[in-house]
Amino acid sequence: MLDRCQLETFAAVVEHQSFEKAALALNITRGAVSQRIKTLESILCRVLLIRENPVLPTPMGEIVLRHVNAVRLLEQEVYLQVGSSRKQHERARLSVAVNADSLATWFGECSHALLEKIPVALEVVVEDQNHTWPMLLRGEVTGCVCTEPKPAKGFEVLPLGAMEYRCVATQEFAKAHFSGGLKLHEAIRVPAILCNRKDSLHDEFFRLLFEVDVDRYVKHYFPSPMARLRAIQLGSGYGVVPAKQVAHLLRLGKLIDLAPSTQLSVPLYWHRWQQEPPMARQVSEFLVETARVALITDGAEYRRIQPVDATA
Repeated sequence: MLDRCQLETFAAVVEHQSFEKAALALNITRGAVSQRIKTLESILCRVLLIRENPVLPTPMGEIVLRHVNAVRLLEQEVYLQVGSSRKQHERARLSVAVNADSLATWFGECSHALLEKIPVALEVVVEDQNHTWPMLLRGEVTGCVCTEPKPAKGFEVLPLGAMEYRCVATQEFAKAHFSGGLKLHEAIRVPAILCNRKDSLHDEFFRLLFEVDVDRYVKHYFPSPMARLRAIQLGSGYGVVPAKQVAHLLRLGKLIDLAPSTQLSVPLYWHRWQQEPPMARQVSEFLVETARVALITDGAEYRRIQPVDATA
């Protein structure tokens, strides 16, 4: 049986990405941290950490990290089931990775109900929907929302539905820059509002509307859905945003849809461990059920997709 103290020390190093910070968090010396890691690596006969700055887990370390997270959840489940007073007021920490637009819409709306129902200390890690999957594979989170339809070996995926996006601007901005409609020539010269450099939604919208690949156009970055929307409302540019986020603004006429006949829909999927601890499974089931109500579905029966080897 692996030593829990060594496992928790390993997890602390990964979570803090530093031996020194892990030592401070655990209230032990840096040397003690190093010795525990070396002992664990010796027992497993595997190198678990890439000793650079920041410190990262190796592929074998990712497996160990997933094990530590599973043990934490299972332990909390035992305390709840036996009604133990020990750690009675503590909640097991559970980390999930979600794209910012989901957090600003359906995920953010359901989080309160989730926390009322399931006794976890939830950590929501925000990342672009095309980049959350690697976090799950590295063991940093127990589940993620992403655009990847196929699971890796040891994981499973559940379709959530599609998030609908609209290209919007204020009436004043549209009149000043798109009086003749949204045309490619004007679209690449007028500032577009994006969340960050990983945000590919505007590229996808151009591809859908103009049937060309465009990556060189004027961009302003506002690193959150609310900040992006606010910049659009103030007339700093135009942008592609979740339809759910701007539905009321479109109804009130505070924003207009620049391409009402063009609908960009991004399919989203929930990835999770195949062997999921009961508490994590509860969270997964709650989120999947909520998403399927909030997002666009085609009415087809959603089922589990069998895992494939991501390296194949």
